Amino acid sequence: MEGSQRLGAIIMLAAAFEMVVFLWAISRRSYLAVALPVTLILGALNALAFWIGWTMFTASAEEADELEAALEEASEMSPLP
Repeated sequence: MEGSQRLGAIIMLAAAFEMVVFLWAISRRSYLAVALPVTLILGALNALAFWIGWTMFTASAEEADELEAALEEASEMSPLP
């Protein structure tokens, strides 16, 4: 597993763990008026973090190498100094 895949897995695990801890914490008290909007916002942020982690985890090294090669080729063709 490469570094970016490892980082992606860590991000996914952290997002899932944080959401579980948060849901457990709000179930202990009845702060529904505050918890519902915060839960929705936090859920959206966790979904975004999980998606970023998933993307990093599933990205292959070959795709990254191809992208780097294409960027190098484009920079060589560019007339800018």
